[in-house]
Amino acid sequence: SSGINAEYGESRVEFAGGVGSRKFGTIVSADGSFSKTRAQFLRDTSFNYSQEYIDALYIELSILPNDQGKSKMPLNYLHIWPRGSFMLIGLPNQDMSWTMTLFGPKSIYSELQTKEGVLGVFRKYFPDAIELIEEERILELCLGSKGYPMVSVKCSPHVINSTMLIGDAAHAMVPFYGEGMNCGFEDALVLDDLITEHKSLNTALQHYSQSRCEDVQAMCNLAMYNYIEMRDLVRSPWFRLRKAMDNMLHAMFPDRWVPLYTSIRFQRKLTYKECMDNKQWQDEVLATAGKYSIAFLAQAILAGGVYFSATREEGGWAKNGLSWAVNHIASTGERVFGGVRGYLPV
Repeated sequence: SSGINAEYGESRVEFAGGVGSRKFGTIVSADGSFSKTRAQFLRDTSFNYSQEYIDALYIELSILPNDQGKSKMPLNYLHIWPRGSFMLIGLPNQDMSWTMTLFGPKSIYSELQTKEGVLGVFRKYFPDAIELIEEERILELCLGSKGYPMVSVKCSPHVINSTMLIGDAAHAMVPFYGEGMNCGFEDALVLDDLITEHKSLNTALQHYSQSRCEDVQAMCNLAMYNYIEMRDLVRSPWFRLRKAMDNMLHAMFPDRWVPLYTSIRFQRKLTYKECMDNKQWQDEVLATAGKYSIAFLAQAILAGGVYFSATREEGGWAKNGLSWAVNHIASTGERVFGGVRGYLPV
């Protein structure tokens, strides 16, 4: 379409090529990140809109299968070369090749304008990837590249009168959670569920706009955050410890402690917003447990000192101190573990 009038109930589409315009009862617009329908929504005073180009560009490379047609890297993994402010990632394909993507600020791409610059970047930051991708292919794919931009789009409402935005037209997101297409598919599922529930398309559209905006905006925010996690935080021992704790607790309480990534990628029981709320609750639980664990350790050390003192003395304050320490530690432990039990949802 070359344009659409979504104001004042006029759901009219103007087609290019001299076809003219047509009026429809309802329009569902899935015309992408640079939606012309959304541009018309901007004329409505009830419509809020924001877009953000992140300070990173991307370029795609590839790793071909080896001479035996096998993968050059272990399959079933996302491979990441995190470098703080930029990264290289690899995703496996069914033909045993890999799609490699370099994400980084413009300063990295300024170094890819000469052969020496391209090889210099890879030799300095990704030396083990040179053999995998092959030097000739790196030069072919990278030399002179200026990179491609990435944009995040958020808006509300998604429905004005009888015209609806869906997919990237309503919530374009950066690719770092790999959830953009899934989110668009879920738009259709959510709308279908609401139509089934309310038996009325108009009613379903209004409920959709009220409930869906908050969820997809949460997903847009999470996709932005995940770039920081992938390019930088994964290098931290504390981050890896937290992931290990998540996996351990998920194994112990599979229905009660679900890690953020698992809750988003492998179930629909929680909405995107609820997944993020659950992650915040988990952070609070672990922070509380950590605080009491430190106190518990300090008190254990104190109890140990009192115990040794008690073994050297008969009676007196040492024995009383030991009794107090043991009782206090027991009380602290009950607060810690009782608190965790209280946090776990039923």
